[in-house]
Amino acid sequence: MDYSVQTLPPASDLSSSVLSFLDDKFGTKENLNDAPRLVSELHTQCSDLDRTLTDINRRLGASLVAYAAFSDRFDRCFNDINAKLIALGSSTRSHGSISDGRAGKGNERAEQILGEELPALAKEVARVETVRMYAETALKLDNLVGDIEDAVSSTMNKNLRKHSMTQNSEETRLLAIKTLKLTEDVLTFVTKTRPKWARLVSSVDHRVDRALAVLRPQAIADHRALLASLGWPPPLSTSISSKLDTRKSTEVPNPLFTMQGDLKHKYCENFLSLCSLQELQRRRKSRQLEGYYKEVALHQPLWAIEELVNPISLASQRHFSKWIDKLEFIFALVYKITRDYVDSMDELLQPLVDEAMLSGYSCREEWVSAMVISLSTYLAKEIFPVYLGQLDEETVTNGRSQARTSLLHLVDLMISFDKRVRSLVEHSGILLSYEEDGNLQKISCLSVFCDRPDWLDLWAEIELSDALDKIKPEMDDEKIWRMKVQGAVLVSGPEDFKSPAVSSAFLKHLSSVVERCRSLPSTSLRSRFLKLAGTPMIQNFLDCVLLRCQEAEGLTALTDDGAMIKVAKSINAAHYFESILKEWSEDVFFLEMGSDKGDQPGISVSENNEGEGPASGIFDEEIGKLERFVAEWVEKLSVVILRGFDARCRDYIKNRRQWQEKGEEAWTVSKSIIGALDYLQGKVSVLEKDLNGVDFVGVWRSLAAGVDRLVFSGILMSNVKFYDGGVERFDSDLQVLFGVFGAWCLRPEGFFPKVTEGLKLLKMGKKQLQESLVGGEKWIKDNGIRHLSVTETQKILRSRVFQN
Repeated sequence: MDYSVQTLPPASDLSSSVLSFLDDKFGTKENLNDAPRLVSELHTQCSDLDRTLTDINRRLGASLVAYAAFSDRFDRCFNDINAKLIALGSSTRSHGSISDGRAGKGNERAEQILGEELPALAKEVARVETVRMYAETALKLDNLVGDIEDAVSSTMNKNLRKHSMTQNSEETRLLAIKTLKLTEDVLTFVTKTRPKWARLVSSVDHRVDRALAVLRPQAIADHRALLASLGWPPPLSTSISSKLDTRKSTEVPNPLFTMQGDLKHKYCENFLSLCSLQELQRRRKSRQLEGYYKEVALHQPLWAIEELVNPISLASQRHFSKWIDKLEFIFALVYKITRDYVDSMDELLQPLVDEAMLSGYSCREEWVSAMVISLSTYLAKEIFPVYLGQLDEETVTNGRSQARTSLLHLVDLMISFDKRVRSLVEHSGILLSYEEDGNLQKISCLSVFCDRPDWLDLWAEIELSDALDKIKPEMDDEKIWRMKVQGAVLVSGPEDFKSPAVSSAFLKHLSSVVERCRSLPSTSLRSRFLKLAGTPMIQNFLDCVLLRCQEAEGLTALTDDGAMIKVAKSINAAHYFESILKEWSEDVFFLEMGSDKGDQPGISVSENNEGEGPASGIFDEEIGKLERFVAEWVEKLSVVILRGFDARCRDYIKNRRQWQEKGEEAWTVSKSIIGALDYLQGKVSVLEKDLNGVDFVGVWRSLAAGVDRLVFSGILMSNVKFYDGGVERFDSDLQVLFGVFGAWCLRPEGFFPKVTEGLKLLKMGKKQLQESLVGGEKWIKDNGIRHLSVTETQKILRSRVFQN
């Protein structure tokens, strides 16, 4: 083609856009050689624009013709309605002028008009109005969707040409997004106000979906090309060389901070358009899923952040494959990359997300989440299968398996990584709690267990086995059973449980399991893990103390002081353990797990939904077992001591004649009961020294109740005769008995209610006893007898013999 040389007009006659274009294209003399190619390209673009303009004119003409046809239909409808109204008015006037003789017929006609024709006419008017609104809405949506399709087509054509102008392409995309938002506004209004127009909304959604199916991939492709021109992803060599020594870590150049000028403007505009497109998609999903559970579908990861993470993830994985045996390098590299670029998310990208009206998104959190998810995906696909394969192949020969140790080391690295990553998120002021399981899963690489609960079960099994292996030597060491826990006093009270050190050792390992459980990102996972790894540890402890008690009982039937001390220490250990578990169970962390049993092993959904009682702790069953153990063996100690006391005071109880005579001279207590009281005091003193205060109180109170029943039934209810001297003797013996228990309470007689009230009756005068014969139950209450029945009272009174 022959291009003649023409002189350019003066610079003052050119617009600023033309001057900018020429300055951009002809910055140097060498650029003049490209003038023919530029002219050809401009001619091509002009031809494209002419074709586009012709197509728009054609569509505009077709729309005008369609609109004119609709207008003609509406005119005819309104003319018909107008004619009917005029006829109705004429009919009403003509009927009004009829004579009184024909008034009845006129009234019937008027009633017909008011009752039938007017409602039908109003209905017809409403129908026509609805048709008009439907047509206008359909025409408006058709124009909007046409504009969208034209913009999408134009964007594709420009991207197909090798030397297209990116700026114009981006402007066209932004225009398409703006038109899409207008279309969505109309569709939202129609959905809320005209639910019967579902077919219209469905047809428009279908056309919009086709446009979006082209627009989104093209926008993402342009974004990737722009990132590549920025130099993203940055080289990882600096990160790798400095990851092991954080003190000498050099700053990695951040392309998001170093970009300037037109390149920065293009990136920000492209990022904004991608966010706007995602917000539009979010609005569409919200409308389409109205009435359904839509939270998961609406909150998707930021597309623009994913495009930043994906290339870095691919570049990192080339290095990961070399570090299968050095996993700490993998976690160190991922953390360093996450930390080095997290500030740019807040400073540069967050304002763009806010401008795009993407509510509920934090660029910092999305960046951290995307990096963690990429690491979790790699661990699930590449690392865990290797370690689990080694675990299957390896045969345990000498103690702990190497594969099990490696798997525990991997979990340790994951927990440590999660803690460091969480600090990056919380640094921005975002507080995470156990109620936000969704947030925790996004920033935890332990979320791999969410999709693979069988891996969680295996980890719990290994964790339990490792803990029990460490505990076993301590359980077999008698020195630890003899040592007391230093400071074994609970926060909730001043009780000293005198617990042996073995309970502290058990709790130390259980606490370790609980702390590892805290790192899991889901309440159901934490509950499942603790049931599999923590509960068996508690059961193992309970089995251990139960075995020690049974051994002591089997050897000496608990008659030996050493056996009683062994049982007492086991009770102390169990009670202390139980108290610690109760304190834990009051924490929200454990309460949440106790109320979430849907994913626990061995619990079906139907069982989980049975009843609606108060929330329970996860250790309630184990606490109940410990309580029953303590109560059972405390009762056994009381029964053993009471049985020994009974055997030693049998002669005393059977001696019926002693209540008819005075006590021995120079003795304040009957000789036959001294041995029994000494035995009782000795055994209780042993328990006082070695049993914790709470359970010791239970033991001596149980003993007091048993002795009360024994003396009451064996003496007062045995039809013996009490003379004055016998009453004095019985009173003296009881005072000594009360004195034994006086070491542990202020009013010991209060714990012997039957014997005390029986003695009170025996010490009454003859006149009072005669009054009781006619007073009955009222006399008993008036004299303060609360624990004896009328029959028992009368039997005791009849045993009293008065001497002249």
